[in-house]
Amino acid sequence: MSPASSVVVPYAAYLRVYEPLAAFPEPERSHWYRYAAREELPTAQDELRRSLADLLPVPPVPVPVHESSDAFVAVVDGVTCVCPWRTRLRGWLALEELAETLPTPVLDAVLPPVVRRQAEADYEQWLERNPDARPWIRSATWHVPVRWFVLFADKEREHLKGGEGPVLRYRTPMVQARRRVARGLKVLRDALDEGTLIDGLEDVGKWLEEFHPRSLVELDYGGLVHALPEDLLTEDHSAADVAEGLKALRDGDGARAGEAYERLTDRWRGVRERQFAS
Repeated sequence: MSPASSVVVPYAAYLRVYEPLAAFPEPERSHWYRYAAREELPTAQDELRRSLADLLPVPPVPVPVHESSDAFVAVVDGVTCVCPWRTRLRGWLALEELAETLPTPVLDAVLPPVVRRQAEADYEQWLERNPDARPWIRSATWHVPVRWFVLFADKEREHLKGGEGPVLRYRTPMVQARRRVARGLKVLRDALDEGTLIDGLEDVGKWLEEFHPRSLVELDYGGLVHALPEDLLTEDHSAADVAEGLKALRDGDGARAGEAYERLTDRWRGVRERQFAS
């Protein structure tokens, strides 16, 4: 591995859906069948490095010219499932989010208006041909959204040590993820007024409904594992905290729910503050 390729980038977490090959129409199904049989497959860091490489030219290329033909692969109970990267679609979606979060002067400095206008025009034309398109991967920088943890149980947590560093992830069958979203929404709607947590969980639930019922759902801490000391990674059981908070709300125990939420916010506040460190 070259020095450039050994750089771990960036500090982002991912929510992914792996669909069984049967969910894809031909000829895409055959493509993924051949792809999954390859001896060596790219990693999440490979995907990130390729994406960042497009930002080096002047002017930068915020969205790839061609869609990626790569995917992440997982074998679930003997069934091969794939999670297509779809980096072009995700690039357009990220560009929309960037425009909503950065001040215009900063955005203009990072991506000139002419570059953004061309990307927006390309996206509109692409959507006309692909009105039902949706990404298999969602990402969040410098944190893991609380609503993502609702989909998982603490027993599904995996803390691994691989060749490129530690991995912290959760994996669950789609049927379990959908069931937990439904239960979580019922608890939140009964206990709280309308709010961002409810809206966000509703959005995740609608997204999950787009996929095959025998899919696998994965929450990957991604580059965030490199922003946390090993002892904090070992102690991080955020899904358990969310489950405890929801149970407390269901039981009408606001104090216990508040304690669980405080543990979460304290943990992730420390991570998010690192993005402003020099």
